[in-house]
Amino acid sequence: MKYLLIFLVVLVIFIISVTLGAHNDQTVTFNYLLAQGEFRISTLLASLFGVGFLLGWAICGLFWLRVRVSLAHAQRKLKRLQAQNEQASTASTVTVGRQD
Repeated sequence: MKYLLIFLVVLVIFIISVTLGAHNDQTVTFNYLLAQGEFRISTLLASLFGVGFLLGWAICGLFWLRVRVSLAHAQRKLKRLQAQNEQASTASTVTVGRQD
C-alpha cells in the first residue's frame, strides 16, 4: 500500500510537470555533454524528470539488492552456527550421560 501511494504521488508530480510544460511552447537550446539540441520546454522537462526518476529507482534498487544479498548471507551463516551449536549441545549431553 505504501508503494502504491508513493507511485501515485510521483505520477501526480509527473502529470503536473507535463501540464506546466505543455503551456510553455518555447524552444530552448539545451547543451549536454556531447552536443546541443533545440527542444521544447515541455519535452525537456518530461524527459529529464523521467531520466531522473529511473536513475533514482536504479540506484535504490542496487542498494536494496546489496542489502538483500547481505541478509541472505547472514541468515545462512546463522543457520550454520545454530546447527553447530545444536550438535555441540547434543554431544556434550551424550558424554555427560556416559560418565555417570
